[in-house]
Amino acid sequence: MNLLHANDRAGTYPPSWYAATAEPLAPFAPLEGEVRADVCVIGAGYTGLSAALHLAERGLDVVVLEAQRVGFGASGRNGGQVGSGQRLDQEELEARLGPGPARALWDIAEEAKALTRDLARRHAGGADYLPGVAFACERPAQVAAAHAHARHLARVYGYDAIAPLDRDAMARLTGSARHVGGFLDRGAGHLHPLRYALGLARAAAAAGVRIHEGAEVRRLTEGAEVVVETDRGRVRAGHAILACNGYLGNLAPRVARHVMPINNFIVATEPLGAAAPMAEPVAVADSRFVVNYWRQSDDGRLIFGGGESYGWRFPDIARTVRPALARIYPALADVPFSHAWGGTLAITPSRLPAFLRVGRNVLSASGYSGHGVALATMAGRILAEAVAGQAGRFDLMAGLPVGRFPGGAALRHPILVLAMTWYGLRDRLGL
Repeated sequence: MNLLHANDRAGTYPPSWYAATAEPLAPFAPLEGEVRADVCVIGAGYTGLSAALHLAERGLDVVVLEAQRVGFGASGRNGGQVGSGQRLDQEELEARLGPGPARALWDIAEEAKALTRDLARRHAGGADYLPGVAFACERPAQVAAAHAHARHLARVYGYDAIAPLDRDAMARLTGSARHVGGFLDRGAGHLHPLRYALGLARAAAAAGVRIHEGAEVRRLTEGAEVVVETDRGRVRAGHAILACNGYLGNLAPRVARHVMPINNFIVATEPLGAAAPMAEPVAVADSRFVVNYWRQSDDGRLIFGGGESYGWRFPDIARTVRPALARIYPALADVPFSHAWGGTLAITPSRLPAFLRVGRNVLSASGYSGHGVALATMAGRILAEAVAGQAGRFDLMAGLPVGRFPGGAALRHPILVLAMTWYGLRDRLGL
């Protein structure tokens, strides 16, 4: 079963606040018959659209195949946070990989933020990019570690955009007494994720990319050229890019060994008026393993994400998210929700992204582990470089120790459920 069909109506965006506040694109026609291209991109999220746009700007002929709508998956449903660095902190990357590779990964992540800001400004003005992401800690030891991390980034990487926050400063910023400190990263930011995805699609189409929606790929065959088949057509191309993330299904078992889909959930409150808690228009993520994340919309709604599931079907989303929101904002425990939606992202065992050569002319990037707005956008640029013969940064990313989920396809899911249940218990017990 593919999560493309498990929880959503075909060709329809989820009932999110994002979908309700984005200017929709007219549908792109499905693929009909046989076409040829230099590159066939499978998946029209940030990775695929960025890759297609960068390839077209290099003069290549590109076809994008999307099973549902552009931005349908995690790219149009996420928390919108454009975070600094990789999913793992620089100190851990230095310990695992050494200072040189850790520096290279930091530089790529900084370029990823700049690229995302630039593309949003040029192609998706309505995405409303705003600076500032706070990291909110629940325990004093986490605050000490967060402040030490900020000092390390300033000393080693010259990154001075982070302001440490004590308990009072965090409470003033978030309007919650739940957290005991943390920091505010003004070099990070947040945006409207679906507007951003639609802006990338408009830009790609304007650059000559042929986008087809309702074009679910059934088979990919590699030979002298890559043949990509849908129910109603096929693409013959010199190269193919897999940009499917949590919606890969069974298309590429080699990728699936490294990448696991998980579901995450978000609610939007009704406009809160004077009860809106945030003092500044920044985003927040907390220190729990199963992260809560939130920000305030310009009309005073709280856009709050929390809770995960690992099966095919979404649970009752409002009931899943409300307890986490109530722990942080007790006064909002019974606030009405205007929207509640879920989506599927993808994680890897190491939480490092999975860049893979699936075949001689088939490349893949996915598994951003909740850090994908900027990194997926950057992955598209790196994939385009590799297709064009400049594979240095792709090879760097492909050399990361991503790991495999144990037990193969049959056992990776129950093992993940056990592990995530344990970490969720640790969150609840405050360990």
